[in-house]
Amino acid sequence: MLILSTIPNMNSYYLTLVLKPDLEEKARLAFLEDMKKKIAGEGGKVGKEDLWGAKELAYPIKKNTKGYFVHFEFETDAKVAKGLDKILKLEEDILRYLFIRQ
Repeated sequence: MLILSTIPNMNSYYLTLVLKPDLEEKARLAFLEDMKKKIAGEGGKVGKEDLWGAKELAYPIKKNTKGYFVHFEFETDAKVAKGLDKILKLEEDILRYLFIRQ
């Protein structure tokens, strides 16, 4: 009997974050490195990371009129993506996020 190893199904995702503008640069970079580790999870990989910088918001979010924008394109397992979505909801330094399966 031949047993085939199962490879987890990797999906492509987009993640755009709007971070609090008052985060210090060291804290922001540490947060983004931690986020990349969580995205990579078990065998995932970050394909692209764009730091769009601080921008004016169209309307205030949690009394902030500016936000620091970051965009990721990555591949990961669906289970890791579900866990990542839960983490994003609880993170205090994120004003808004957009998490889309490609």
